[in-house]
This record gives sequence, C-alpha cells and structure tokens, in this order.
Amino acid sequence: MLTGAEYRASLADGRSVYADGRYVEDVAGHADFAVPVAAAAAGYDRFWRPGEAVNAYLKPPESADELREHGKMHADQLTHGTFTSLMTLLTAGDRIAETRPQGREAIRCFVADALRRDVRMVETITDAKGDRSLPPAKQSDPDAYLRVVERRGDGVVIRGAKLHVSLAAQAHELMVIPTKAMKRDEGDYAIACAVPVNAPGVKIVSVGTPPHGDLRDSPIGAVRYNPQGFILFEDVFVPSERVFLDGETEHAASFAHALGLWLRAGSLARAADEADAIVGMAQLVAEANGLEKVPHIREKITDMALHATLVRATYEASMANGQVQPNGAVLPNELYANAGKYISAAEHGLMLRHLLDIAGGSALTAPSHADFENPDTGELLRKYMATKPEVDGLYRAQLFHAVRDLTVSAYAGYHAIGQLLGGGGLNAQRVVMRGRYDFERAKQFARESAGLGSNT
Repeated sequence: MLTGAEYRASLADGRSVYADGRYVEDVAGHADFAVPVAAAAAGYDRFWRPGEAVNAYLKPPESADELREHGKMHADQLTHGTFTSLMTLLTAGDRIAETRPQGREAIRCFVADALRRDVRMVETITDAKGDRSLPPAKQSDPDAYLRVVERRGDGVVIRGAKLHVSLAAQAHELMVIPTKAMKRDEGDYAIACAVPVNAPGVKIVSVGTPPHGDLRDSPIGAVRYNPQGFILFEDVFVPSERVFLDGETEHAASFAHALGLWLRAGSLARAADEADAIVGMAQLVAEANGLEKVPHIREKITDMALHATLVRATYEASMANGQVQPNGAVLPNELYANAGKYISAAEHGLMLRHLLDIAGGSALTAPSHADFENPDTGELLRKYMATKPEVDGLYRAQLFHAVRDLTVSAYAGYHAIGQLLGGGGLNAQRVVMRGRYDFERAKQFARESAGLGSNT
C-alpha cells in the first residue's frame, strides 16, 4: 500500500503532461493539479494500514453492506476513479469469458497486480468520433476512433485519442475501452486494454480552469476541482498480457455497459449527498435572510427536499438489490442506478434555479473575504451584509460565496456538464432503464387490477 507521500513521488515517472500549452515538468507540484493531487494523497493516507496487502478502498464488494460502504468511501468524486475502473474490468471480464477466456484471465491478473501496486486507474472511453453521422470504419480519418494499427506476436499498437478523462494526469494506469458497440467490419476498433500513463507515445493535455485568486471565495471548487485529460495515443505498444479484447466486435459494448453501470452507481452516491447539501444550503440562506416562512420559498425548499429524497431512495435501492457476479463481487442494481442517475441529472438545473431564486442577487455580488479584511471597508460590510443580530455579515457573505460556487462559477458550469453527461447522457439512462424494467410484470399487475385474463 502507498502512502500519500509515496503517491506524490510516483507521479515523477516521465509522463508527458501538458497544461495551458506548456509541458508540465512536475505534476505533483503544478498549481493546476494541486487540488486533485492533494485529495488523492489524502485518500492514500486515509486508507493506509501497515501490514495490509490491499487497500480497503479498492477491494471488490461481496455483499450489499460492503457495496453500500464503498458508496460512502467513493462519495468524493476525486477518489473514486480507480475502483470504478477495476470493477468495470471485472464485470466486463465475466461477460466476455465464453468468447474470449484469455481476456477474462488477463483482466483478473491485471486487477490483482493493480491491487498489489495500489495504483490509481482512470477510464478512457470517449473517442474523438469525427463525423458523428458516420461509423468508425467509414470516417475520412480512420483514427477518429482509437484503433489497432499493428498486431505483433507480443502485443498490439494503438493510435487515436480519448477525451473527457477525469484526473488523467494524476493516475498511473489508463483503462482503454471501446466507446460503443462495433460492427463486424470494425474489429480494429474493438480494443480494450490497460496502458501506463507514462507509456511511450501517450500524451495528456489537461483542460479546465482551476479556481484562482482567494480560494476562500470558491469554497466548493477549491476542494472539488477536477481537471480533464485529452489523451493522445501515438502508436502506443500494448503487451499481450494487457490486452483484454482485440477484434471481438460482439463484445465491444460489454465494457461500455459495465462502465456505465459503475459510473452511474458511483455518481449516484455523490448526487444523493449533493442533493441534501443543496437543500441544506437553501434552508440556511432562507433563514439568514429571514425568509424561511415565506410560502413560495417554503414550497421551493420542499420541492428540493422531495428531489433529494427520491435520489437517495434510488441509490439505496440500487445498493440493496444488487446481484452477485461470477467473480464474487456484488453489482449495483442497474434499473435503480439508472433511474436515480436520470432523476438527479434531469432535475439538477431546476434545483440550482430554486437555490438561486431563494438566495437572490447577492449570490453573484457578495463582497470577497479580502474586502471584509480591508480596514477601510470591512466593518461596514459586516454591518450591511448582516440581517439580524444572530446573523453575522461575513457568515451571510460566505453562504453566498458557496451558492455562487454551486450555481454560476466556472466550477459550477463544469459540474453541471458532468452531472448531465457523466456516465452517458440522459438518453443512455433511459435506454438502460427500458431494457431492465419488467414490462411483463407490469402488464400482469394491470390485468389483475382490471380483472382481465390473457389477451387471447
């Protein structure tokens, strides 16, 4: 098991990372990566236990209780990626076992090694895609989807790009999987493998704007900023023991489906906590403003509480109704996980609108901490930002800073996109829900309630 200090040191491995157009000499020490590196290091220290061979944070859950406990451990979006990636591989491995048994064996060996090394792994799935109206094999540039460009006796060579990869620059391993189902003539695109971040030919371009200035004015983004990686694969060699799928197009979607489930279940755990936090923020602001008894504000907060309760209920249902897989791990229930992810994402914007409406314009215009510390303005600002004797002006301003960071900051915009598109857009959840919902059972309930027999 690694300590936080050992994790920081492990990032100096010759990886090629770029930020703001410049090569990054020291990832661990670069300002753009300060938040995620610190969060990862803290996670290593949190779960480090002397003498234990495997980090508890990474052990596959073998019961509903263990699955729920993992949900609590991974509620922080900056620490969940490795678990999601490894569980995706194990889940997909069972699904491809009959057609590609060597792939499942390679997955199990890789996962065991990753647990032993205590490494961080991130999922890379979304391709550049080129012309969205055309499939991979018909693109004008065949590299629009990551593909195998050469097969050797000891492995394969891949070329392409993967986009929207959270925390790529701070990881050790990249889980490379197909972005979707592939047709029979698209075997070169049906590739799943594990690639070290520092492998020759891998370049990571970090995108996103970290919070700047006085981080006290960005209390949410300052601890949750999550840079994204645009990853370039320039003829990267992958040894055979790290290749999990190669050309078996009928299983190209197995990895994406497995990832979608674990991503949605993981994001649902965070969404449930966040929904409750937004309700709490709305109530605190309403009380600080002296408006907690105003009917339309009470109604908005009630709507927000209903939303938070439904998100929490689907999360609990996905944990309680999981299924045991051949590998011994418990899989979250797909119907409830997808339903919860859909509810959370579809209503997220409305919840933030309610929060802004309750807070008012000061969510955007509240003075900064530096303004309060200025001897020329500080005391007057505290006086005029206060609302009643028990509500200090600085406290109220701090509430507004948090509301702004949740709703209209650069972090808020980034997070809103992640809520909507992370783990697939809304339609992806609808498709899975429809496929998992028991319509026959529903029809039987309908027949019984209507006193009908069969339709013959």
